[in-house]
Amino acid sequence: MQIPLLDLKAQYQKIKEECLKVTAEIYESQYFILGPHVETLEVEIAKYCGSEYAVGVSSGTDALLLALMAAEIGPGDRVITSPYTFFATAGSICRLGAVPVFVDIDPDTYNISPDAIRSCLSAMSQEDKKTLKAIMPVHLYGQCADMDPVLDIARDHHLLVIEDAAQAIGSEYKGKRAGAMGGIGCFSFFPSKNLGGFGDGGVMTTNSKKLYDDIKILRVHGGHPKYYHQKIGGNFRLDALQAAIVSIKLRYLDGWTAGRQKNAAAYRRLIASAGLDGVVRCPVEKETRHIYNQFVIDVAENRDGLRQFLTDNGVGSEVYYPVPLHLQKCFAYLGYGRGDFPVSEHAADHTLALPIYPELSEDQIAYVVEQLKKFYR
Repeated sequence: MQIPLLDLKAQYQKIKEECLKVTAEIYESQYFILGPHVETLEVEIAKYCGSEYAVGVSSGTDALLLALMAAEIGPGDRVITSPYTFFATAGSICRLGAVPVFVDIDPDTYNISPDAIRSCLSAMSQEDKKTLKAIMPVHLYGQCADMDPVLDIARDHHLLVIEDAAQAIGSEYKGKRAGAMGGIGCFSFFPSKNLGGFGDGGVMTTNSKKLYDDIKILRVHGGHPKYYHQKIGGNFRLDALQAAIVSIKLRYLDGWTAGRQKNAAAYRRLIASAGLDGVVRCPVEKETRHIYNQFVIDVAENRDGLRQFLTDNGVGSEVYYPVPLHLQKCFAYLGYGRGDFPVSEHAADHTLALPIYPELSEDQIAYVVEQLKKFYR
């Protein structure tokens, strides 16, 4: 049996006619950048996420960069974030000359640890605290970070919260959706995401009219009106084609999420019945609504051997992420070393993502679990 990590072709077949129809309309209109399709999507996303405003942008990475620019974060400023995330989280901070301040993660959710943030602040010098401007929690794998204490810490220290929600559209924390709790939410429409386009794209959410206005201006090189520049922005515009495709997919998103949640429940049941509980730990659901952008298991031993065994037996998998950011060569100048963030390092060495896309059948999930059982027998 061949089971890829993700099968977008199966998804496409269900929406193919709708996609071809809307793209043909765009080809006829020749209106490719921003425009009515982008404006429609922005309204839909704001409503879906429970935020006042949304702004379509060129990618999830650019959303993070633009959020920092809108907050006027620049050289020498500090931003607290997680070392266990995709590179763009810290990379966007460094691109503006700011400094990522890493803190460790929660061992159950792999999201930023509020206790670690507090410890970091307690150890920080008064001089460094003066340059601290924001906290960037990551809602990893489709589950929200523990936001109440993060927001409390941010209020106490007058910090902006920028939610990296690239993997978490529709996830909830105590009834509130990702992207609607902090100052700015940043999402990705990369094709492999739960809500993905046919190329790069992203969106930002906010409840602040000022930030909304600033983001819209910065998105078009800081020009307002056109050709008159009071700010230095960039080319962060969303294509009409991507917006139209994402609008179609948004109508199906809750159904796809339900499929992922059903598959996650099947994995839990089958892994338990296979007697693997002591060897394979399934994702821990701590918050209200986990959307399972990934289904990431924590294995006690020989993760890399397991991955090779799964590959040899037709099962796709992925390691998110094999090297935590504090150990990446490009961040060596920050002065971190092995042992500084042990929970992140454990996750990098012991976790593996299994197929979770909604079109998976229970027979396919049973086959994946059977391979786990064979490997650890």
